[in-house]
Amino acid sequence: MKREDVKHRTAQGVLFDTQIMVNPANTAEWIVMFKKGAGRSFFLVDDADQVEAFSSLDDLLPELRALGIKRIEVQL
Repeated sequence: MKREDVKHRTAQGVLFDTQIMVNPANTAEWIVMFKKGAGRSFFLVDDADQVEAFSSLDDLLPELRALGIKRIEVQL
C-alpha cells in the first residue's frame, strides 16, 4: 500500500493493525505491514511498488506518524 493510500484511509477513520518487523531479506532493515480484516495484509510500498525498508526505527516512526498511524506492534 502506498503512502497516499494509507493517509487517505486513516483520514477516513480506517484502522489498521500496523506491524513493524525486521526485513527478512536484510536483517539490518525494518519493513511495515498493515493488516486489515478478512486476513488481508499490505506492505508499505514506494511509487515503484517496491517494499519500503528503513535502516532504523528512529527514521521509521516519524513516517508512520505522518501517515496517521497511532498504534504499532514491533516484532523483533
